[in-house]
Amino acid sequence: MGSTPQPVRGTQSLLGEEADRFHAVVAAFDRVRRLFGFKRVEVPIIEPTAVFARTIGETTDVVSKEMYSFEDRSGDSITLRPELTAGICRAFLSEGWQQHAPLKVASWGPAFRYERPQKGRFRQFHQLDAEIIGAGEAAADVEILSFGAQLLKELGISEGVTLKLNTLGDSASRDAWRARLIEHFSGADISPESRERLQKNPLRVLDSKDPRDQAAVAGAPAMQLTAEAEDFFGKVREGLDAVGVAYELDPHLVRGLDYYRHTAFEFVTDRLGAQGAVIAGGRYDGLIESLGGPHTPAIGWAAGIERLAMLSEAPEVERPVAVIVPIGDAAEAIGSRLLAELRASGIATDMAFRGNMKKRMAKADASGAVYAVIIGDSEIKAGAAQLKSLRTGEQKAVPFGDLAEALRP
Repeated sequence: MGSTPQPVRGTQSLLGEEADRFHAVVAAFDRVRRLFGFKRVEVPIIEPTAVFARTIGETTDVVSKEMYSFEDRSGDSITLRPELTAGICRAFLSEGWQQHAPLKVASWGPAFRYERPQKGRFRQFHQLDAEIIGAGEAAADVEILSFGAQLLKELGISEGVTLKLNTLGDSASRDAWRARLIEHFSGADISPESRERLQKNPLRVLDSKDPRDQAAVAGAPAMQLTAEAEDFFGKVREGLDAVGVAYELDPHLVRGLDYYRHTAFEFVTDRLGAQGAVIAGGRYDGLIESLGGPHTPAIGWAAGIERLAMLSEAPEVERPVAVIVPIGDAAEAIGSRLLAELRASGIATDMAFRGNMKKRMAKADASGAVYAVIIGDSEIKAGAAQLKSLRTGEQKAVPFGDLAEALRP
């Protein structure tokens, strides 16, 4: 015998309550998606590597170190998606979805990053994703933030979660800020990694965790907004006040990639230790252009399903309404027919088909079912099963044809 194969590091297999928690998050997301009129969308798990290199940026750690990229048999470079937004934007262009703009879409599924696994972080993880593509109005920002806030309410975890909000300005504010940051950091004592990032992407220096950079980051100039960017951010905040979504301003919340504009946000919690954000997103008006498309304003967010599941209450355990307990071959044949009939009537039913009567009743009990449907020779003769309540122990004869009616809640 060879050794048992082990899972790939940073992946997980779920059964029972863990799997139920996961899908309770997905079900809540789907309810809120419909409530807000977001269309369901599905995109491939694999994309040409260029889709992510162009949108996540060649200089980021995700592209240089964390992506699962490989050459397929025809020599094309393929990547397992590290996030969902880029693939949805690629589809927006290649599938001709521009005709539907402004397009409100929602999706969920696995994403892959080769990083050190830690609590709530995996190499195959799963994300919820909501996007509004082709809408440059502040109302779209309010809509996407309201969706996030409503999802947290639906999951019963909005207590202790704070929406942090910032603006990254428009292109003019951002370009002027970038130039001032380069000037500021060029004369400061910063780490070699930050020095290397400085010309390509000075905003990433602001994100540095290196203690050598902290003093320089603390004294970095703040962004000066243009009047237009100031006005836009004002409208977003007024809109959030109008719909009753509370927020805190956080001037340190930045996005390193150049295509981000205006609103950046995170819903954060302290209930998961250092891993604070449960939903994160922003306006990415330059992303579709970076894929070679026309200028297309867009905003969206992503949320880790595993993290949301860790914060959520365990859902109700799924239990059958009834378990059929047949004794003898003839009873098993009738039991199988009844099983199919009850299921066709929409009644969740199982069958205890192993062991003696005592073992079969124990299985029915252990399943958490409300009733046992007992069939033996005398029941076959009478044409009626014994319907036993597993809660009260009461028992009565019910004709086979009337079982579905008797079991309806």
